[in-house]
Amino acid sequence: MVSFLNTALILFSAISFFVYGSACFFSPYMKREFSRWGLEGQRALVGGLQLCAVVGLLVGFEQPLIGRAASVGLALMMVVAVGVRIRIKDSITQTIPALLYLGLQVYLSLKAF
Repeated sequence: MVSFLNTALILFSAISFFVYGSACFFSPYMKREFSRWGLEGQRALVGGLQLCAVVGLLVGFEQPLIGRAASVGLALMMVVAVGVRIRIKDSITQTIPALLYLGLQVYLSLKAF
């Protein structure tokens, strides 16, 4: 059984990645950001993977292994995001969100499901 805190964190993560994954398809700002990161060709792939991971997080309430796999996948994406931020010399302020989401996904994959 998933605790209240873990349920809240899973839902927060799912909502966050739903918004971000959707924005990859529809937001002009995200199109500019992917260009700035040098990843314009991966925008749809990243958005699609994030939306699939959202489904995995939610299915994880009934099938914990799927939730854990989705969370691990998102953690790997956040490792890459931190690496990209470092590579393009973004400030620590710009990098902190990716670091926090990385920490959240590591926690979820180890403790929540």
